[in-house]
Amino acid sequence: MWDFIKERHQQILYDGFQHVYLVVLAVAVATVVAILLAMLVTKIPRLSGVANTTSAIGLTIPGFALVGLLMPASGIGATTAFICVCFYAVLPILRNAVVGLQGVSPVLIESARGMGMGEAAVMARVRLPLAWPVILAGIRVSLQMSMGIAAIAAYVLGPGLGSYIFTGLAQIGGKNALNYALVGTLGVVVLALLLDLVLVLVGRLTTSKGIRV
Repeated sequence: MWDFIKERHQQILYDGFQHVYLVVLAVAVATVVAILLAMLVTKIPRLSGVANTTSAIGLTIPGFALVGLLMPASGIGATTAFICVCFYAVLPILRNAVVGLQGVSPVLIESARGMGMGEAAVMARVRLPLAWPVILAGIRVSLQMSMGIAAIAAYVLGPGLGSYIFTGLAQIGGKNALNYALVGTLGVVVLALLLDLVLVLVGRLTTSKGIRV
């Protein structure tokens, strides 16, 4: 396998970068969308059940099924891959963001209002900072899941290491079939672990010392 990697190391690195870029971009967009939706749920509590149900149902949709549904509308390529990854990425973040924002003590919120803060200031300076560790946990779950979804999205010629896995499966019995599959699979796992480590460091830098676990 080492000879296989040496011969293709530049292409493997490029595809690995493409995989990370797709996932990070999709998770970043998903984080913004999920937090905005969670803020809406916080303002309208009766939407909480809808958000949780939507998250639960969405996670049961097979990746291949969603890719198949998207292809007629968005075609084959990076666009379909991005939409697919972004869809799944929103779900765990949304659930954690709702739980985190709703879990902020009403006493703290009332104290902030008593100090003259408006709703926007309370959200930005009280609710979001206190809910951030829970939200970040959802982002970490989302990132790990999205790495696998991005590999599935290679079925529609999405960028990344998933193409190695599909090539290996298509060439079962061939000379390099196992090498392709291993490089794709192990590459996704290694990149997922590295990105999770980055998020752990981000959490240490962005979470107030008073609420660190």
